[in-house]
Amino acid sequence: MADWTFDGGSSPSAQASASGTASSGDEVSDRTSVITGRLKQIYRKVVLPVEKRYKYDYFYESPYLSDVEFDAKPQVMLIGQYSVGKTSFIRYLLGRDFPGQRIGPEPTTDRFTVLINGPEERVIPGNALSVHPDLPFRGLERFGVSFLSRFEGSQMPSSVLRSVTLVDTPGILSGEKQRTNRGYDFTKVVAWFAERADLILLLFDAHKLDISDELKGAIDALKGHEDKIRCILNKADQIDRQQLMRVYGALLWSLGKTMTSPEVARVYVGSFWQEPLRTMDNSELFEMEEKDLMKDLAVLPRQSAVRKINELVKRIRKVKTLAYIIGYLKQQMPSLMGKEKKQNKLIADLPNVFRTIMKKYNLAPGDFPDITSFSNKLRETKFAEFNTMQQKQIDALDEVLSKDIPALMEELPSERDSPEALRAKMGGAVGGGQGIVSVPIPKTAAKYGKQEQFDGNPFGYSQEDQDHYWALQDSADRLVGSFEALGPEGGFLSTQKARDVLVKTGLSKDQLRQIWNLSDMDRDGLFDRDEYVVAMFLCDAVIQKGRPIPAELPASVVPPSKRHLLK
Repeated sequence: MADWTFDGGSSPSAQASASGTASSGDEVSDRTSVITGRLKQIYRKVVLPVEKRYKYDYFYESPYLSDVEFDAKPQVMLIGQYSVGKTSFIRYLLGRDFPGQRIGPEPTTDRFTVLINGPEERVIPGNALSVHPDLPFRGLERFGVSFLSRFEGSQMPSSVLRSVTLVDTPGILSGEKQRTNRGYDFTKVVAWFAERADLILLLFDAHKLDISDELKGAIDALKGHEDKIRCILNKADQIDRQQLMRVYGALLWSLGKTMTSPEVARVYVGSFWQEPLRTMDNSELFEMEEKDLMKDLAVLPRQSAVRKINELVKRIRKVKTLAYIIGYLKQQMPSLMGKEKKQNKLIADLPNVFRTIMKKYNLAPGDFPDITSFSNKLRETKFAEFNTMQQKQIDALDEVLSKDIPALMEELPSERDSPEALRAKMGGAVGGGQGIVSVPIPKTAAKYGKQEQFDGNPFGYSQEDQDHYWALQDSADRLVGSFEALGPEGGFLSTQKARDVLVKTGLSKDQLRQIWNLSDMDRDGLFDRDEYVVAMFLCDAVIQKGRPIPAELPASVVPPSKRHLLK
């Protein structure tokens, strides 16, 4: 099955190569940083004052944005009923266990777990996580201690988590279990994470297609974020081809009734865990499906700036519409007598009020808040205390939408730019890229050998160590051939050739995933000579010497030309 590894898109930008040219990854990262900084400036100076004036945080139950939320890594949220394989899917992506991991056939936990990159393995309690100055979770404080006691962070060093943040949600209950009171509003927490997520993975078990009331409520909470949703039919290797066809059709039928969208939900079919396939009837289909799914994950670090622009535009449109609504309601209030009566009349006639405002200011119906929840909020306020509408603020929002945002979009790196294309644009520069690289590898049942540790100093700065470093090419020659014999182009092996190199070693998918993540130090999806030698050194250590693959590349195994990338 296809395997895809994440790059270090959120790690420090790669420095110039030995030739002195800037890397393609640096170019993408620098432009993304500039765009993010501009978005923060737009929000603080133009959008935030309007939000405060018209109580956006109250009416939309969305706290004001902080700088750390703009700087945050892309987030991937997993949702599904219990025992559909959410935690196993995360473990599959990471290639290893993570702190606080709980896997079982029954509901094993009622916790929201955020997986973040860090220098050491530890579990961070939710109360501490919500006040961490460098993490975008302060807004969760509004759900109270009852929720924060069921919220935790799982920190570990991981090349995957250098690029994205993963959010594992509690297994959604069914039957009598769903009547249990969680102690917090589950759907509102899901909606909070959905608003900030870059991708939402909705998982289903091939043997459990029923959509419980709680799952339906969670799906309803995703309204407005349909473009982020990807559905996964997991554990599909446990049924034959005919059964799979029927199950797939039944799932689409169930989703059609639940998700109010004219588009057919995109469903990926496969078996996303580290065990070999139970049946091989659909192995080619599963490989192609996994490849497509991982492409969606692959572009997240690269598209992070696009997502942030998109979310800010949606927020600005809602803020602008709210300003018109509040300004109109304030304008309709009498100056002296009958204020309460007039307010009740306006609330009762809110559909007509919305239509009047929509026609008067040429607004889109989709920019208006939900009329039921909005009217409930209005009943708890006094219209007489509302602020009047300031046209200058509205004009500033319009200018952002018509001028500033299009200008930022022009500065975005193309999502279709491959590392090779970016390298060509930069005049042949080398270095890391923004994105996730694919390495299709067959799924096998191979296991690790003896648990010896890496030692020695194969990659130092001295001439003697350098000689030893190049001598390691003997390992590569013994396994798959010399670097030059593989036909590098411009000093690099293409993604396909790098994939073929790893497959020829005969190691398991999980082992090769780890070796790829460790070896592709500049995260461009290609192998230069140094990275190739490191990869073959690791493969040889596992095959010939029975050593385990280290979680992090030891400093002694980092070539001098790459050490600046891992600081």
